Amino acid sequence: MSQPNALNPHGLRIVLVLQGGGALGAYQAGVYQAMHEHGLAPDWIVGTSIGAINAALIAGNRKENRLTRIRGFWERVSHPDRIDMEQVSDSQRRSNITFNTIHAVLSGVPGFFTPRWWNGFAFGWPVAPEAASFYDTAELRDTLAELVDFDYLNSPESTRLTINAVNVASGQLTHFDSRKMRLEPDHVRASGSLPPAFPPVRIDGQLYWDGGLYSNTPLESVLNSLPEGDTLCFMVDLWSSRGPEPMTLDQVQTRQKDVTYASRSIRHIEDYARMHRLQDKMRDLYERLPPDKRTADDERDLAELGCESTLHIVRLPYVGRDWHMAAKDVNFSKGSIDWRWNQGYADGMRAVGDAAWLRKIEEDTAVVVHELPSIRDRRHNGTRQGP
Repeated sequence: MSQPNALNPHGLRIVLVLQGGGALGAYQAGVYQAMHEHGLAPDWIVGTSIGAINAALIAGNRKENRLTRIRGFWERVSHPDRIDMEQVSDSQRRSNITFNTIHAVLSGVPGFFTPRWWNGFAFGWPVAPEAASFYDTAELRDTLAELVDFDYLNSPESTRLTINAVNVASGQLTHFDSRKMRLEPDHVRASGSLPPAFPPVRIDGQLYWDGGLYSNTPLESVLNSLPEGDTLCFMVDLWSSRGPEPMTLDQVQTRQKDVTYASRSIRHIEDYARMHRLQDKMRDLYERLPPDKRTADDERDLAELGCESTLHIVRLPYVGRDWHMAAKDVNFSKGSIDWRWNQGYADGMRAVGDAAWLRKIEEDTAVVVHELPSIRDRRHNGTRQGP
């Protein structure tokens, strides 16, 4: 009989929440590596956009293959650097990043997307809805089919996977859930179809866009359908809701992206805690009723509200500044990808080392957010301005 994990002695259900952010998603992979190495395998992964891709690579492979497959994806989409990023000045590093980003915009990213050079969409002409974009993501479908075992993903023994996308016609958020339907590469591709760069994906007759258009951090999906029992949720944020006042066009565009795609989790958490308190109050008031005033219908309604439980949220924010470049999510430089992965791994190790969810909390606590412990020496807060 295996020994219980000291980091999860009570067998808390583990959830991993991954938001969208393009090339910044390498940070998520590093966080997962730290979890993987410490036996904190998620029971449920919820992802949007690049988070959906990382989620599928994890959930769609057996534990022994996960790191190899997720590493394989990020190596495939990385663009080789002309210089050794560790051996040059910050200005040279930024020049290399600019070159690589322009190359990605003009030539696409192998295994991910390619430009549509002869498409009337760029000139304002009507085209088929599936071609209404500047790039084609057919290569991503092939990459996912190769690196994700979809038969395993859709089997009862796999990790539960929920992918968020927006229905183009209704504008409503759709949850593609492996426990409710069979997931295929196009479900993942739909979650990352951010217009007008990427085309919508048609599934069962309906067109879908990137789930980040509705909500880029899919924590709300978790809060709305938490199973019974205490839960440990790792939430990886790629965009910062706070930042300096912008002074240049590039800084304005960067800040706009950060604000647009930053997590709205605080509001969702506050709403969840408020609802939890109301439920507790309803149970308390019901217990005060005389026995002859209680009914079977009341008992059933209270049971449907769920049991008392605690949600531990470990928030891991990517804090790389990327020189405040608006196109940071299109920077697939190999050095940048490796740097972000390493930062995610380092932050994941800090979270695991702190293990704040093991500390005693007050009874009847609905949700508690654990921030990373501060450290003085962080490379992205030092002289290096970007990855």
